[in-house]
Amino acid sequence: MQTVYQAAGGRDGLMRLARAWHTRVLKDEVVSHAFSHGYHAQHTERLAAYWGEALGGPTTYSDQYGDETSVVRIHSGNGPHEEMDQRAIVCFDQALEDVGLARDEQLRRVLHDYFAWATTTTMSRYHHSADDVPDGLHIPKWSWHGRVS
Repeated sequence: MQTVYQAAGGRDGLMRLARAWHTRVLKDEVVSHAFSHGYHAQHTERLAAYWGEALGGPTTYSDQYGDETSVVRIHSGNGPHEEMDQRAIVCFDQALEDVGLARDEQLRRVLHDYFAWATTTTMSRYHHSADDVPDGLHIPKWSWHGRVS
C-alpha cells in the first residue's frame, strides 16, 4: 500500500502544498502574526521535508535540519493561540484545494487530521516556555489510520 507521503505526490507534492499553505497564512490577518518577526529563508523546503518525514517519506528533516524537539521549541513559549491554530488549519484545508490534494477524499481527510492534530497538540503543547520542551523528541509518524505509535 502506498504511504500518505506517496499519495500526496512525494517531495514535489508536499513542496506544492507547503508553498500554498505558506502563501495563505501570510495573507491571513491572524496567522501571519506568527511570521511577523521573520522566518527561515528555507521555511517552505523545511516544512515540506518535515511533513514528508511524518507522512512516511524519507528522514530528510531529521537528517538535515533537526529533530522534533527543535521544531516544537520554535513553536513554543508564545502563550495559548487557539484562534491562530484554527485559522492555520483552515488555511491548510484551503491549500489542499489549491494544489488538488482535496479531490481524493481519503487523502484529504488524512492530511487534514494530521495537520489539525500536529497544530493543536504537538506544536501548541508548551505555551509558557520553549525551555519546557524535552530533549530527544522524534518526529511523530502518521499513516492512513492516524498516528503511528
